[in-house]
Amino acid sequence: MNETVAGNLHVANDVLADMVGNAALECYGVVGMAAPSAADGIAKLLPASRLRRGVIVTATEAGVHVDLYVIIEYGTNINTVSQNLIDAVTFALSEYACVPLDGVEVHVQGVKVRK
Repeated sequence: MNETVAGNLHVANDVLADMVGNAALECYGVVGMAAPSAADGIAKLLPASRLRRGVIVTATEAGVHVDLYVIIEYGTNINTVSQNLIDAVTFALSEYACVPLDGVEVHVQGVKVRK
């Protein structure tokens, strides 16, 4: 029952940010999202209801560019967690939203012991 329907699909950046935030929180080693600007040098852990603030989605000519600001769990490998985040976000955007991806950048804002 695969039928092609003529038209265009436009997905808002806020919807993509929600999808990215949910995919990020499901990754092992991620404690939570952080505010993009740590002016005082201390990363603030955002509540789950505000995870969109830790994601910046920018539309470019090549596709969608995503910046993730996360706090990871103490004792995990930062490189491995970052690569898992990139893979999860790439999968979510390409499979669920079917948008072309320009790139994903992970910014680790802090390390925290999970309670």
